[in-house]
Amino acid sequence: MTNITQAAGAYSSALKNAAGAGTDSKSSGDATFGNLVKQGLEDAVKLQYKSEHVSAAALAGKASMTDVLQATTEAQMALNTVLAVRDKVVQAYNSIMSTQM
Repeated sequence: MTNITQAAGAYSSALKNAAGAGTDSKSSGDATFGNLVKQGLEDAVKLQYKSEHVSAAALAGKASMTDVLQATTEAQMALNTVLAVRDKVVQAYNSIMSTQM
Protein backbone atom coordinates (compact mmCIF):
# COMPACT_ATOMS: atom_id res chain seq x y z
CA MET A 1 0.00 0.00 0.00
CA THR A 2 2.88 2.36 0.71
CA ASN A 3 4.24 2.05 -2.83
CA ILE A 4 0.87 3.01 -4.30
CA THR A 5 0.61 5.99 -1.99
CA GLN A 6 4.14 7.12 -2.82
CA ALA A 7 3.49 6.71 -6.56
CA ALA A 8 0.24 8.63 -6.31
CA GLY A 9 1.96 11.39 -4.36
CA ALA A 10 4.74 11.66 -6.93
CA TYR A 11 2.23 11.74 -9.76
CA SER A 12 0.23 14.41 -7.94
CA SER A 13 3.36 16.53 -7.53
CA ALA A 14 4.13 16.18 -11.23
CA LEU A 15 0.59 17.27 -12.10
CA LYS A 16 0.89 20.32 -9.85
CA ASN A 17 4.12 21.31 -11.59
CA ALA A 18 2.60 20.77 -15.03
CA ALA A 19 -0.53 22.77 -14.14
CA GLY A 20 1.60 25.76 -13.16
CA ALA A 21 3.47 25.67 -16.50
CA GLY A 22 0.42 25.93 -18.79
CA THR A 23 -0.99 29.37 -18.06
CA ASP A 24 -1.18 30.92 -21.53
CA SER A 25 -4.49 31.33 -23.36
CA LYS A 26 -3.69 28.66 -25.99
CA SER A 27 -3.55 25.91 -23.36
CA SER A 28 -7.02 26.44 -21.88
CA GLY A 29 -8.15 23.06 -23.26
CA ASP A 30 -5.05 21.43 -21.80
CA ALA A 31 -5.70 23.03 -18.42
CA THR A 32 -9.21 21.60 -18.38
CA PHE A 33 -7.92 18.11 -19.17
CA GLY A 34 -5.13 18.57 -16.65
CA ASN A 35 -7.63 19.59 -13.99
CA LEU A 36 -9.72 16.53 -14.80
CA VAL A 37 -6.73 14.22 -14.41
CA LYS A 38 -5.61 16.06 -11.28
CA GLN A 39 -9.05 15.72 -9.70
CA GLY A 40 -9.16 12.02 -10.57
CA LEU A 41 -5.78 11.48 -8.98
CA GLU A 42 -6.73 13.43 -5.86
CA ASP A 43 -9.89 11.35 -5.55
CA ALA A 44 -7.84 8.17 -5.93
CA VAL A 45 -5.46 9.29 -3.17
CA LYS A 46 -8.37 10.21 -0.86
CA LEU A 47 -9.97 6.83 -1.44
CA GLN A 48 -6.63 5.15 -0.70
CA TYR A 49 -6.38 6.99 2.61
CA LYS A 50 -9.98 6.04 3.39
CA SER A 51 -9.16 2.42 2.63
CA GLU A 52 -6.19 2.51 4.99
CA HIS A 53 -8.28 4.08 7.77
CA VAL A 54 -11.07 1.53 7.36
CA SER A 55 -8.50 -1.28 7.44
CA ALA A 56 -7.04 0.12 10.65
CA ALA A 57 -10.53 0.43 12.12
CA ALA A 58 -11.19 -3.20 11.24
CA LEU A 59 -8.03 -4.26 13.06
CA ALA A 60 -9.32 -2.38 16.10
CA GLY A 61 -12.70 -4.13 15.78
CA LYS A 62 -14.57 -0.96 14.76
CA ALA A 63 -15.30 -1.87 11.13
CA SER A 64 -16.47 -4.98 9.34
CA MET A 65 -14.62 -6.86 6.62
CA THR A 66 -17.37 -5.78 4.21
CA ASP A 67 -16.45 -2.14 4.85
CA VAL A 68 -12.77 -2.94 4.28
CA LEU A 69 -13.51 -4.75 1.04
CA GLN A 70 -15.73 -1.94 -0.22
CA ALA A 71 -13.20 0.80 0.62
CA THR A 72 -10.33 -1.16 -0.90
CA THR A 73 -12.28 -1.88 -4.08
CA GLU A 74 -13.25 1.79 -4.47
CA ALA A 75 -9.62 2.86 -4.07
CA GLN A 76 -8.45 0.25 -6.55
CA MET A 77 -11.05 1.24 -9.15
CA ALA A 78 -10.19 4.94 -8.83
CA LEU A 79 -6.48 4.29 -9.22
CA ASN A 80 -7.06 1.95 -12.18
CA THR A 81 -9.15 4.65 -13.87
CA VAL A 82 -6.41 7.27 -13.46
CA LEU A 83 -3.79 4.82 -14.72
CA ALA A 84 -5.92 3.90 -17.74
CA VAL A 85 -6.28 7.57 -18.69
CA ARG A 86 -2.54 8.08 -18.24
CA ASP A 87 -1.78 5.06 -20.43
CA LYS A 88 -4.09 6.33 -23.19
CA VAL A 89 -2.44 9.76 -23.10
CA VAL A 90 1.01 8.20 -23.36
CA GLN A 91 -0.19 5.95 -26.18
CA ALA A 92 -1.61 8.96 -28.07
CA TYR A 93 1.61 10.90 -27.54
CA ASN A 94 3.71 8.01 -28.84
CA SER A 95 1.40 7.66 -31.84
CA ILE A 96 1.78 11.35 -32.66
CA MET A 97 5.54 11.23 -32.24
CA SER A 98 5.86 8.25 -34.58
CA THR A 99 3.85 9.95 -37.34
CA GLN A 100 6.06 10.89 -40.28
CA MET A 101 5.85 14.43 -41.59
